[in-house]
Amino acid sequence: MAKVIMVQGTMSGAGKSLLVAGLCRIFRQDGYRAVPFKSQNMALNSYITEEGLEMGRAQVMQAECAGVKPSVYMNPILLKPSSDVGSQVIVNGKALGNMKARDYFAYKKTLIPDILNAFRKLSEDADVIVIEGAGSPAEINLRENDIVNMGMAELVDSPVLLVGDIDRGGVFAQLYGTVELLEASEKARITGLIINKFRGDKSLLDSGIDFITNKLGIETVGVIPYMNIKVDDEDSLTSRFDNKRALDGVIDIAVIRYPRISNFTDLGAFEMQEGVTVRYVDSVYELGDPDMIILPGSKNTIEDLKYIRESGLEREIIRLSKTKPVFGICGGLQMLGNSISDEDKVESGLLTQIRGMGLLDIDTKMSSVKTTVQRNGSISFPKGVFESIKDKKYKGYEIHMGQSGIKDVVISNGANVYASYVHGIFDEGGIAADILKILGKKSISLLSYSEFKESQYDILADTIRANIDMDTIYGSLKEVKIKD
Repeated sequence: MAKVIMVQGTMSGAGKSLLVAGLCRIFRQDGYRAVPFKSQNMALNSYITEEGLEMGRAQVMQAECAGVKPSVYMNPILLKPSSDVGSQVIVNGKALGNMKARDYFAYKKTLIPDILNAFRKLSEDADVIVIEGAGSPAEINLRENDIVNMGMAELVDSPVLLVGDIDRGGVFAQLYGTVELLEASEKARITGLIINKFRGDKSLLDSGIDFITNKLGIETVGVIPYMNIKVDDEDSLTSRFDNKRALDGVIDIAVIRYPRISNFTDLGAFEMQEGVTVRYVDSVYELGDPDMIILPGSKNTIEDLKYIRESGLEREIIRLSKTKPVFGICGGLQMLGNSISDEDKVESGLLTQIRGMGLLDIDTKMSSVKTTVQRNGSISFPKGVFESIKDKKYKGYEIHMGQSGIKDVVISNGANVYASYVHGIFDEGGIAADILKILGKKSISLLSYSEFKESQYDILADTIRANIDMDTIYGSLKEVKIKD
């Protein structure tokens, strides 16, 4: 019988995803088959399984930590924000359509059977299921019909670890306030508190920990230090976006950060390399004179293209494309073409037609039929700066609503402009390494992306194990009991 434990946070970005990943890795190291689970995820980074189903990228990272194949059962509901007030709703890996936040709030409780079915499927083969909450369980305006925090814990009778982020300040207030806003039955589920992202001498926390223990009657089971590791992020709450400055003597890659940027995990194969700077820029001033420009995925391609046009970035990208390589991925590919049309308002924007940047001879039409498929093949770039990587093998996946009338998913204009519908195209076959060699101003030591990720997962697990009471964690595990 599978056992279960849940990680909830005092706020978004408290470190739940990494703690779940680290615990999955620890359980795997200890000989158990662990699997991650998040009933509802809101993120613009997603992944396509072998079955062509879409799930949150964070649960893929957690599955990699656990050494198991990603499954849509690990994330039965995915919300992909398409505007400030609405999201595309994906259930069991398939898009249902766009919903406004209020409409989804009224609808979501009907999805409980889907959540429990996914959880049952995972429990058939797992020894331990590590559940991740979302945001905070103390959002009292969202308590009704909750399906992702204490509501989820109740559905499977799970104990809860509550984590607070000391790096943002006020961690004791976070923990105390969160617990005190819970119902008595919800408080009883919390088996331990965790202070995350601590820098400094741990003994300085002792008096605060004693105070909070006496106040709440709940032990602090871990103080996790701030970790400077590189793993795939869940959403736009990422510190990656803070990097905007080019450094002397390194390869400088500028990624255009539009408002609805998605699947920026595609850049991980570059970010982990020493001697490479990957900058996320949203203004002409920040763009500068990079060695390469990347236009990543977008959840609202027309509105994001409108943004880079109005900001002046489009003009600079076109100018730089005469001498520097420009690479578009998915939505970025569509922006580089001649036009994008969305007559049926698939992306729920105000515009239904927009002129493209004209750097690729393609036209894109949005469709209600979503392409979700894994891809593998060979790059077939003609003449141009990246001609030498022709015939390199790639492996990845497509997620897009638009069709661009092209036969190949990896295309170029024969000069400096390249594009692909394939997410993860840089991850396999040394493609990223070859691109960096072409761009290189100096010799750099290139690492295997897959080996690098495995090393980061081990660092994550080792750090958590050294700073958490794993005996208490194991003692808190409870046999799954799914509510009828």
